[in-house]
Amino acid sequence: MADEQAVEAGRLLFAGPCTFERSVGDLAQLPPEGPPEIAFAGRSNVGKSSLVNALTGRKTLARTSNTPGRTQTLIFFDLGGRLRLVDLPGYGYARVSKTTVRQWTRLLQAYLRGRVPLARVMVLVDARHGLKDSDRESMDLLDAAAVPHQCVLTKADKPKPAELEDLIGSVTDELVKHPAALPNVLATSARTGLGVETLRAELAQLAGSAP
Repeated sequence: MADEQAVEAGRLLFAGPCTFERSVGDLAQLPPEGPPEIAFAGRSNVGKSSLVNALTGRKTLARTSNTPGRTQTLIFFDLGGRLRLVDLPGYGYARVSKTTVRQWTRLLQAYLRGRVPLARVMVLVDARHGLKDSDRESMDLLDAAAVPHQCVLTKADKPKPAELEDLIGSVTDELVKHPAALPNVLATSARTGLGVETLRAELAQLAGSAP
């Protein structure tokens, strides 16, 4: 649980300006390097866009869809010049061509390996299903790129409390196998607000000074 000062810092950061910056389908389109970047990764339809909206308190900042594979580019959001949020294409891509999958994969790998401002990747995992092989492969890639990553459970209001506690324990045990993973697992729900305050506080600690 974050302390009161950290919670307030997170509230102020996400209550400030937050705007769509650009959609990137090619590395040449990346914005100039600037404030720290926090990327959100996860299986298709895990709830990345919903969590971004919950964090910012804006219902339509990031587009949400029940159709897996809707996010097909890197979507950059600017938080007052202090932090960038990056919504990554979902993996476990459904209903898209193999060519599209290869294009997304190349873009993602290049971004993850070469982006200097990238401070952390939040690996989102559906609390109803737990870690899948595609999540483990994603964390292996982040380990190889030496990118710090943290596991965030989404839709954590769905399992029963005992089931959620068991899942947090099992995921924490798996994180030991990943050298670039942070050991703490966050449980969140975009629907109820569970864990959103804590996640804001953590991200505020990574934000740069206001310009």
